[in-house]
Amino acid sequence: MAYKSINPANFKEIKSYDRLTDEALKEKINKAHVAYVSWRHTSFHERSVLMRKLAALLQEKSTHYARIMVEEMGKPIKQARAEVDKCALVCKYYADNAEKFLSRQEVESNASKSMIQYDPLGVIYAVMPWNFPYWQVFRFAAPALMAGNTALLKHAENVPQCAGALEEMFTAAGFPEGVFQNLYISHEQSDTVIANKYVQGVTLTGSNRAGSHIAAKAGEHIKKHVLELGGSDAFIVLADADIEKAIATGVNARTMNAGQSCIAAKRFILHKDIADKFLDGFKRKMEALKIGDPMDESTEIGPMARKDLMEELEKQVNESVRKGAKVLLGGKPADREGAYYLPSILTDIPEDSPAYEDELFGPVAIVFVVADDDEAIRIANDHKYGLGGSLWTRDIEKALKMSHRLNSGSVFINDMTKSDPRLPFGGIKESGYGRELSHVGIHEFVNIKTVYVA
Repeated sequence: MAYKSINPANFKEIKSYDRLTDEALKEKINKAHVAYVSWRHTSFHERSVLMRKLAALLQEKSTHYARIMVEEMGKPIKQARAEVDKCALVCKYYADNAEKFLSRQEVESNASKSMIQYDPLGVIYAVMPWNFPYWQVFRFAAPALMAGNTALLKHAENVPQCAGALEEMFTAAGFPEGVFQNLYISHEQSDTVIANKYVQGVTLTGSNRAGSHIAAKAGEHIKKHVLELGGSDAFIVLADADIEKAIATGVNARTMNAGQSCIAAKRFILHKDIADKFLDGFKRKMEALKIGDPMDESTEIGPMARKDLMEELEKQVNESVRKGAKVLLGGKPADREGAYYLPSILTDIPEDSPAYEDELFGPVAIVFVVADDDEAIRIANDHKYGLGGSLWTRDIEKALKMSHRLNSGSVFINDMTKSDPRLPFGGIKESGYGRELSHVGIHEFVNIKTVYVA
């Protein structure tokens, strides 16, 4: 069965791609290993020159690459260009810092000299999602390649054009053949990649079901792996918060990329003293968002990435309403062609409903009203996910104390949860384990080696 690129704004098939044969896949893995044997011995300077060329290419052709993303998964063009520019930023970050992050460190011991040394592992295999089809890939590839590893990519099956464009970028920037390769393969073939002796690490960003499968296969073959999975991030607004700023940020945090982000604000937890004021402004701004053609510069909400994803969201909302949730805004698909879902707000959320228990991967905000800060923390933590969280208050000391009580991989005080090349990114609980980005991320796929001189 072929990979198919389908425009979610009109459901028209753009292009299809044949899967690799098993023999062709084996050749690509071997090529990645052969490339690693020489690439690991290149200097940080040589790698950084190529990484900066790649950053320059991304900036030069930002609109070109953005348009591929828009027609393939529906992201509004402004957001798509911003994603491409962010990929250039992470390339520059690791070009500038990889050597420092991986330089040999001396430590005191009983030896005349003892050191911690960082060596590359080999071929790193990545299974990546469709929602940020370039950024998710660069988040692993920039540090992995700067560390001296080579990379194999299995991208989501609905973004094959983006997958092909990624390999073309690395080739155009001058990276040696085999250092970065895209694989159009099946799930069964993916398992054989993990089992291959040349593959030394696996990284996945995606669903919990996919993460569980990848973790089991990686564990079976004793391969280091990193998982970044789902999220249902809390957006906590306390009584003393800057309400207008919280409203404006909250709308963006819930609806960017049509709400299809693991770190999107999904659960809005409002102190009772400000709940009515927040909801009034929040509803007005959500209602005013412009839904339209994602190629239009003025569009704020494009289609969801696939029709089946929109239908799954609709089912979750309908079931939550059947169990007692109230629809304050939207709550249904838009009356237009394409996989468009209206910006929505649900209140009075029952604990046994999908809105409470699951991740709603679309532009639906879930609202809770709480009596005090302790109840806000309780509801924020009462979830299987623990990726990020946003906390709004003018009392920074209180916020810092509360950050210790929030069970998540990050807490953003008076801002939306976001990823930044300089900061570690990842979650706890069913949001996964391991970290990407910063110096922490580049250490995930290296051999942290002790060297002891008697």
